[in-house]
Amino acid sequence: MNKMLLPLMTAALMASTGGVWAAGELTYVVNNESAKYDPGTTAETFAAPIIGNTFEGLVRMDAEGQVVPALAESWEVSEDGLTYTFTLRDAKWSDGEPVKASDFVYAWKRVLDPATGAMNSQMLYHIVGAEEAYGGADSEAIAISAPDDKTLTFTLKQRVPYMLQLLNYPAFYPVREDVVSADPEGWTRNPATFIGTGPFRVSAFNAGESVVFEKNPNYYAADEVSLDKLTFRLIPDPATALAAMEAGDVDGIESVPAPEIPRLSVESDAFLVVPALGTTYAMFNPNQAPLDNLNVRKALSMAIDRSEIIEFVLQSADTPALGLVPPGMSLGGEDFTDGRDNFGLSETADIEGAQAALAEAGYPNGEGFPETVFITYTSPPIEKLLEAIQQMWKENLNIDVKIEATEWQVYYPEVQKVEYQISQMGWGADYPHPMTFLDNFVTGSPNNLNNWSNADYDTEIAAAKAASDEATSRDHMRAAEAILMNDHSILPQYHRYNYMMMSPKVSGFWRSPLNVPYFRDAEISE
Repeated sequence: MNKMLLPLMTAALMASTGGVWAAGELTYVVNNESAKYDPGTTAETFAAPIIGNTFEGLVRMDAEGQVVPALAESWEVSEDGLTYTFTLRDAKWSDGEPVKASDFVYAWKRVLDPATGAMNSQMLYHIVGAEEAYGGADSEAIAISAPDDKTLTFTLKQRVPYMLQLLNYPAFYPVREDVVSADPEGWTRNPATFIGTGPFRVSAFNAGESVVFEKNPNYYAADEVSLDKLTFRLIPDPATALAAMEAGDVDGIESVPAPEIPRLSVESDAFLVVPALGTTYAMFNPNQAPLDNLNVRKALSMAIDRSEIIEFVLQSADTPALGLVPPGMSLGGEDFTDGRDNFGLSETADIEGAQAALAEAGYPNGEGFPETVFITYTSPPIEKLLEAIQQMWKENLNIDVKIEATEWQVYYPEVQKVEYQISQMGWGADYPHPMTFLDNFVTGSPNNLNNWSNADYDTEIAAAKAASDEATSRDHMRAAEAILMNDHSILPQYHRYNYMMMSPKVSGFWRSPLNVPYFRDAEISE
């Protein structure tokens, strides 16, 4: 399978069959449908493919993982690293209206308005006055301004080495005030009002079936976009999607069934392994019995065999996760995970340790363990994973845990209520830096979906953000992760790779380690 492993920062397809490059139509299968495509408010991974191809911000990432100009043609950073000034190019919205610097000011202040319900408002807290505005202070004090239609400037509280990478996240994308205010809840579900800045625009939303795109003629680099039509077809079952791929009905699929990975890695020129900065984990609700007991949480995490799950259940090349942050991100000359503690966990099950922890919690040999429900979203691979964990808990701890699965559109709002006992989640990086994982567990974060809170953790994260050099920042983040993991607030399962297929007739497509498939430069040979 190594021959198909693509570099960490890119999943570019450079395949060529010697044919003539031509404009055309491409159909790509996605397995899940998001409920919301608002770049300013959503944090859903399933929305990323749509937003990533219909919107761009000041900058974008190229296939090599480098920051390149997008709606901004250039920028300057002050000598102290605090003030950024961007000069916009002559860009237009997908309806032909000019993109203005004031569109960014509106969009960012909208994200910082609690009434908007943005899930990633904290990503803008680096800006002077932003966090205070979210807490109720005057939004006019936020250090963002548009001196004219082509100039955007903002000032940070402290130097942020990864600020340009952050600007590629959807929360920093512009949105139009006239469009949003006319239909705040529905503008992203109607092709006529889903006005973006990216290489494609939506021509049809077919709920439960597909999203259809057409080339955006008003995109600033429209002459570089080859595809005339792009369709994201919804097929929840990866086996059904694979059958469509092998029948030639679709050009690419975002995932393949785990049992087929060994065969496809040998037989198929379309099979790809894409590194992903992502961790799959379960969340324990520390405010719900019996998960309010540290030893219960620890026992449940110690009792699973992560290696067995990967090898025999997932049948993948994923790696066992003993912490929150995945490998692949370097700070201060070291991978963030180098030398990391295992927090009492192991790749295989520590049955004796798990049983001892459960007994210390008051449930020797599982006796008297209360009714516990593990909720998840409908997904054949994930449900198979949870069934394996359920069996391990029964065999190793003698406890019965019930699994309940619902469609994502129902599941995610329930998780946000934080009334569950155990929930299946995970996180894929929004930007290539450990803070994208760690920031979620700060007290009060909109993405703190188990309401875990620890003052020492918050202090370490604040110190990491305020540090003037990478090594010091890294050390504070490592300390924060240790606090989280030693409290066993989450049950880490595995660090992810993505297994997908794309026709070798397609060139220029790439899928980032942040799990966004990009079709801007995709071409099809005849």
